[in-house]
Amino acid sequence: MYDYEKKPDLNITPLVDVMLVLLAILMVTAPVLEYEENINLPKGSKSVKLQENNKIDILVNRDKIININNKNQYEFDNFSDNFVLFSKDRDRNTPVHIRADKNLKYEDVVYILKTVKEAGFFKVALITDG
Repeated sequence: MYDYEKKPDLNITPLVDVMLVLLAILMVTAPVLEYEENINLPKGSKSVKLQENNKIDILVNRDKIININNKNQYEFDNFSDNFVLFSKDRDRNTPVHIRADKNLKYEDVVYILKTVKEAGFFKVALITDG
């Protein structure tokens, strides 16, 4: 005979396991997802544009060849003097992004960073691949 006074046991362990796996999947995939929606914005007035504060990209490959804004190419040994000449008419608040090959020595990257800082730029960032 069935005992109606006895309370049934709930085994929620499989439910908790499934929920933890789903939570882990969500936590891994959420930062990677990007959502972009095209928006048609209205036309603005024909006023004078503010001066654009373009950034300066410095790319250093494993052979120590330095490209600035993918236009100017310099040797590593001459970079200090050439960067001073390149930046003499630039705004010192312009952001500078340095991308260096991961196989370079630490002191080589610090040399480039030091050169940019000594030229008077304050907004300098080392860019890495996520």
